[in-house]
Amino acid sequence: MREVITIHIGQAGCQLGNKCWELFCLEHGIQPDGTAIANTNEKRSVITNDGDTAYNAFFQELQNGRHVPRSVFVDTEPTVIDEIKTGEYSGLYHPEQLICGKEDASSNFAKGKTGYEPLLNQTMDAIRKATENCTGLQGFFIYNSVGGGTGSGFTAALCEKLADKYTKKTKLNTVIWPSPKLSSGVVEPYNAVLNTHAMMKFVNCTFMVDNESIYKICQKQLGVHSPSYFHLNQLIAQAMSSITASLRFEGTLNVDLNEFPTNLVPFPRDHFAMMSYAPIVTPEKAIRQTLSVQELTSSLFDPNSLMIQCDDINKGKFMSCCMMYRGDVSSREVNLAVSGIKKQNTVPFVGWCPCSFKCGINSQPATAVPGSSYASTARSACMIANHTAMCQVFQKVNQNFDLMFGNRAFVHHYVGEGMEENEFTDARQDLYELEVEYANPAFDNTAEGESMTAQ
Repeated sequence: MREVITIHIGQAGCQLGNKCWELFCLEHGIQPDGTAIANTNEKRSVITNDGDTAYNAFFQELQNGRHVPRSVFVDTEPTVIDEIKTGEYSGLYHPEQLICGKEDASSNFAKGKTGYEPLLNQTMDAIRKATENCTGLQGFFIYNSVGGGTGSGFTAALCEKLADKYTKKTKLNTVIWPSPKLSSGVVEPYNAVLNTHAMMKFVNCTFMVDNESIYKICQKQLGVHSPSYFHLNQLIAQAMSSITASLRFEGTLNVDLNEFPTNLVPFPRDHFAMMSYAPIVTPEKAIRQTLSVQELTSSLFDPNSLMIQCDDINKGKFMSCCMMYRGDVSSREVNLAVSGIKKQNTVPFVGWCPCSFKCGINSQPATAVPGSSYASTARSACMIANHTAMCQVFQKVNQNFDLMFGNRAFVHHYVGEGMEENEFTDARQDLYELEVEYANPAFDNTAEGESMTAQ
């Protein structure tokens, strides 16, 4: 078996994680207490070559028949963990999987990184126990926000330990990036820059989303006037379900964690991918409207479908692109859709990378959580791509960082937790270099003599 352990960190990471596991359970016919739904076809999985079932990559099946997520939830304060312990899916998790401290990290990267050594050790111990229940661990999937102290600082400390202890295992990261218009804290630019700098060499591939983009999608496409984090997390979870579908069901693309960096990351540092998902429609609209595979594919490249704020992606160039289809989709339809995009010449690639799309099809359609504002459809698709427009994402946070750091605003809070001021300048320089690498991807890497062949 090729198991994946997911780690949910901080308020955002834990809340998103709970929504993801709710959706995974529905897709595999697992009830909130971990038992399988009897006498139905909802436990949709396949038998792998080793005689195991594919969904066991994400779920451990106990001797009593219960299914437990291969996951660890951790937060520095108890509110969200307590909500999970008393929520509908409280019976799904083992108590040792739900870890919390007593005091939050005060939106301070430095405090989150260095102020919770006992909690960090407890988390690593829980991860160790999870790995001992695996026969062939692929790696780790980490969920966090980089705006808060726990999501930024504690995540950096934990990933450093993971990189040291599980050096050869793949580590993927889903990051909720700060949103200029939906900011929950003034120091988010500091935390984002410090986290990205610290995590650069510990993670193989990062999937970027921001709440502002998801907020707009909820308003424009679902008609939700004032979306809450409940709505935002449901949509992100739907995208993550599609990304992980080939790990949990039979698939042809990204069926192994290693395939994500292989297909998406041309150079080790440039491992930040954007995502889009389609269709996002209300149940009422889904009854009247069914997109063809061609229309579905085109909508993935619509800037309004992107889950991260950046300018029209057609103004930049792709370095890599994966499209994962689910449901009633044939390989012939996908080939025709991709050929149509190539003929239109509206999806440019960098000069050193051929105009190549990695496409995969999973026959299991996406599932919508009952009561959701969006509908399950006969076919859906998710795109993950490495694109030069990501330089705009880093540029915005760098500019906001500079506005504060130019006056040394709030720096004393970080210095008081043991950081030195030069750590800010080092991190900022690193993010500037990353911004330049994405704006001019060939220039930086050819100078270092690295291969110009996409993996």
